[in-house]
Amino acid sequence: MTTRAGQLAQDRDLVDIPALLDSYHDLVPDPSVPAQAVSFGTSGHRGSSFNRAFNEAHITAITAAIVDFRKDNGINGPIFLGRDTHALSEPAFLTVLEVLAAAEVPALIDERDGFTPTPAVSHAILGFNAGKARSEAQADGIVITPSHNPPSDGGIKYNPPHGGPAGTKTTIWIADRANAYLEAGWEKIPRTAFQRAFHLENTENFDFIANYTDDLESIIDLDVIRNSDISIGADPLGGASVDYWAAIAEDFDLNLTVVHPEVDPAWSFMTLDWDENIRMDCSSPYAMAGLIASRDDFDIATGNDADADRHGIVTPDAGLMNPNHYLATAIDYLLDNRPEWPSKAGIGKTLVTSSIVDRIVAAHDRTLFEAPVGFKWFVPGLLDSTLAFGGEESAGASFLRRNGKVWSTDKDGIIMALLAAEMTAKTGQTPSQRYAGLAANFGHSAYARQDAPATREQKARLGALDASQVKATSVGGEAVTSVLTSAPGNNAPIGGLKVTTDNAWFAVRPSGTEDVYKIYAESLRDEDHLRQVQHDARTLVDGVLEG
Repeated sequence: MTTRAGQLAQDRDLVDIPALLDSYHDLVPDPSVPAQAVSFGTSGHRGSSFNRAFNEAHITAITAAIVDFRKDNGINGPIFLGRDTHALSEPAFLTVLEVLAAAEVPALIDERDGFTPTPAVSHAILGFNAGKARSEAQADGIVITPSHNPPSDGGIKYNPPHGGPAGTKTTIWIADRANAYLEAGWEKIPRTAFQRAFHLENTENFDFIANYTDDLESIIDLDVIRNSDISIGADPLGGASVDYWAAIAEDFDLNLTVVHPEVDPAWSFMTLDWDENIRMDCSSPYAMAGLIASRDDFDIATGNDADADRHGIVTPDAGLMNPNHYLATAIDYLLDNRPEWPSKAGIGKTLVTSSIVDRIVAAHDRTLFEAPVGFKWFVPGLLDSTLAFGGEESAGASFLRRNGKVWSTDKDGIIMALLAAEMTAKTGQTPSQRYAGLAANFGHSAYARQDAPATREQKARLGALDASQVKATSVGGEAVTSVLTSAPGNNAPIGGLKVTTDNAWFAVRPSGTEDVYKIYAESLRDEDHLRQVQHDARTLVDGVLEG
């Protein structure tokens, strides 16, 4: 069957924006239906208004729940409020502001009435709270974004005063309170009409762009980039980083071109992703097809998703880098080029990130912190500088300032993109060329993730797997060296399991948002060995699902 993946979107692929916005206000969810209730995944509550999964009722109830959470936890500073370029982000932004205004919660919004990347909100929270005790008026944040999800989706996430993604206990509390509001009648929640809310004393303008860009030299060597005059192509993929990249180019006099500077809530300029849907996934070769095609126009090219918490790196010699390959290369480069970093600071990775990282970290005599999926696990370490870097296999990462202090506690796709430019300018090699050298030393990674259908009952069975259920003594022809159901770094449950050998591993975990399970696998030998590992992983899963 012919696929249109990687081809430019056509009119038939575009969402009906007016109908979507009407659905936000007109359709009311039934919280007794699980798909219509408030549910926070690893990155907030997401859904489409067409499906009654992201509507005015949800956002009103979630915001009221966040107000209650703040009261219960003594958080009485301002909320930094940001939004991305998805169509549903605009009405949701107004709803949030109306609820905050009625509750007399101070809100700081972009002074240009523009879009705000997730890392800019995290950075602003940490800057405001720096040096303040818990008893003082600390800030937190709300970002209205479904990240890289299709144009029909909306999303909202909460960042507490530590600046990073809210932890599981917090999101469960907020979701439960929000669903209680939906049950009791969300229409009764007090709101101030947005025309008044914008002009109240509690609603203040904040220069998110300057607050972020003015500080960039503390984390990236912009002098070496500017002096090298390398050409950079930065593609915001129609997302919230568009004005940030323009400001960075101008403020630091970089040879940087903003690719696709237009903002279109239908994303008509995008190429279709693997499933022929529009998705702003900067780690997908299909969604990034346009930038990949122009890779020879730049010394280094980068992409971000809609809220700029993810990164994609495109080089003339290799095209789009595998996210695992770039994470490994970035860690190796940073450990060689950040002499002021604390010598004991560890490196954080999720347990489904390439084991090349393990070998690089060991070679640098650093401690590896291996955590379950979710950037929230890296927040405490980045905050107190016991972690120098935290990264996920899904192309999300952040790291410390050059002086070893915290920069952000949420994923930052902008600094990861600028780091690729710094690396190229300073070493004369692209990140993909540097990775080739690492692979020669530490092993050639063959890595893949596969999704397969699973019912709710089957997902529950997979999420409760116990090491004793793994009877296999070998995987891919190699002896099993460990069977993990909790992460080595913090002993937190995986919600699945990971099986390792000397040169390979696989991990199985159910999706938190879809009726599928995921098999991650890697071989440090070759693609044939990877397929053997995947076969053995599927055999194990089939046995569990049939049991």
